[in-house]
Amino acid sequence: AECISGCICPAGLYDDGRGGCVEQKDCPCSHNNQWYSSGEKVKVGCNTCTCQKGAWSCSEYTCYGTCMIYGSGHYVTFDEKFYDFDGSCEYVATQDFCGDNSSSGSFSIITENVPCGTTGVTCSKAIKIFLGVKLKLENKDYREIQRDVGDDVRYWNRTVGLYLVIEASNGVMLIWDKKTTVFIKLTPDFKGKVCGLCGNFDGKSNNDFTTRSGLQESSALKFGNSWKQSSMCPDVTTEIKPCDIKPHRKSWAEKECSIIQSEVFEICHSKVDPKPYYEACVHDACSCDSGGDCECFCSAVAAYAQECTKAEACVFWRTPDIC
Repeated sequence: AECISGCICPAGLYDDGRGGCVEQKDCPCSHNNQWYSSGEKVKVGCNTCTCQKGAWSCSEYTCYGTCMIYGSGHYVTFDEKFYDFDGSCEYVATQDFCGDNSSSGSFSIITENVPCGTTGVTCSKAIKIFLGVKLKLENKDYREIQRDVGDDVRYWNRTVGLYLVIEASNGVMLIWDKKTTVFIKLTPDFKGKVCGLCGNFDGKSNNDFTTRSGLQESSALKFGNSWKQSSMCPDVTTEIKPCDIKPHRKSWAEKECSIIQSEVFEICHSKVDPKPYYEACVHDACSCDSGGDCECFCSAVAAYAQECTKAEACVFWRTPDIC
């Protein structure tokens, strides 16, 4: 937002939006409802923006894309569309076997979703990666279950803190917490060339609900159903609201999840909207009623913390009493 010449300021000076008057070169800039002084920098994805005379000047790197699948059916696409889908089946998370390349892609990632708790919501139990070699991540470990002769896609694995990382030579990376959270990262080479539950990575979130047949959908249910691997699996027809089914858990869930909206994460609130992550947390804390309820809560808070870290707002939220 540029400074404006207002009647409160003498000629030649500009209203800085904060009750003061400044020269044009000192005009501040606004980002996520916060004001930044001239010369200050903010990080937006992999780009750096500098405030200059009231306007942002940004680098123009093409950034890696990240898709997140976590908890009981929460998805954040490569283009940052947040939605819920509770299907019990195997689904294409992302692949480059799309459109004209439907027979000549280089990878496919499948999520196997199963019920978690008694309310009908589903969690990702296992991940399959097809790179010429076929890997399966399940039960806190991974194994190679098939290798195609002559394929030149190589992969590496390593452990980083709580996470298992699989990185392939074709620019695909998968980060798994060995439970119900998976991050899929793609190099910019895949921009606009992928499809599945993680969207098409073209920089626009409004067309992420593209079905397997190439149609645009407004319904997350119809979109999600189109990406199931087996026609034997039933379609999802209704959105499940576990707190309505288990109302006695709702107040506990809201109390626990309030950490996301508390001063603990205050540094992040202006960078990443906490509301959808809080609502997803309450949803998960209500639904995990077969044991592991704290694990579901911790995964939900960790998902928000991860987005905060991406936005350069590191929050140390784990304590001996919390997760």
